Amino acid sequence: MDDFFHQVEEIRNSIAKIAQYVEEVKKNHSIILSAPNPEGKIKEELEDLNKEIKKTANKIRTKLKSIEQSFDQDESGDRTSVDLRIRRTQHSVLSRKFVEVMTEYNEAQTLFRERSKGRIQRQLEITGKTTTDDELEEMLESGNPSIFTSDIISDSQITRQALNEIESRHKDIMKLETSIRELHEMFMDMAMFVETQGEMINNIEKNVMNATDYVEHAKEETKKAIKYQSKARRKMMFIIICVVILLVILGIILATTLS
Repeated sequence: MDDFFHQVEEIRNSIAKIAQYVEEVKKNHSIILSAPNPEGKIKEELEDLNKEIKKTANKIRTKLKSIEQSFDQDESGDRTSVDLRIRRTQHSVLSRKFVEVMTEYNEAQTLFRERSKGRIQRQLEITGKTTTDDELEEMLESGNPSIFTSDIISDSQITRQALNEIESRHKDIMKLETSIRELHEMFMDMAMFVETQGEMINNIEKNVMNATDYVEHAKEETKKAIKYQSKARRKMMFIIICVVILLVILGIILATTLS
């Protein structure tokens, strides 16, 4: 079990590391969205963070899968049911935490995409081009921003800046969607596993609560038994004393009668 708990600690630390990366990703998103033309350094940092999250997440997934596969061997081996239950519970808890942090990451990516899309729409309006959400999605899915920008005449500095930002934001979204697609399969796989394991965890928690209630009930019953036993003992002592007193009185009466 020592090796298992060491592995659990490693996975827990890796999940915490992803959570930290996600917070840094959110900060970089805010910086990129607040600047018309963000520095290349910020975008490079964001790309590096996304790579680290993907790499760490894949390692966590592999370790969780390895632990899951070991359960079949444990069930057929000599490992006790208590040890196996502990291992399953720890595995399920880690899987849930992993899905939670990856869900937060996915939500951050989705929000960044929507806000970037909003920036593109505003820049198109600056150039005099009005688009609907559906038309904008069509442009993003095609991977070609020139669908709506080819007929825009960049005869002013403002228009040129707007077109540059549209192109830049579009590239950001394309990279983002690639990242989301790469993580989607892994995310769904772990999410489905956690869903199937949820009932088992709930049953374990219910059993623990029932056991706790049983222990508390047993304590109360024990207290009552001790209390009743104490009362019974006092009654017995009282009866013995009464019998002794009665015998003494009878002895005195007999002695007086005989004399």
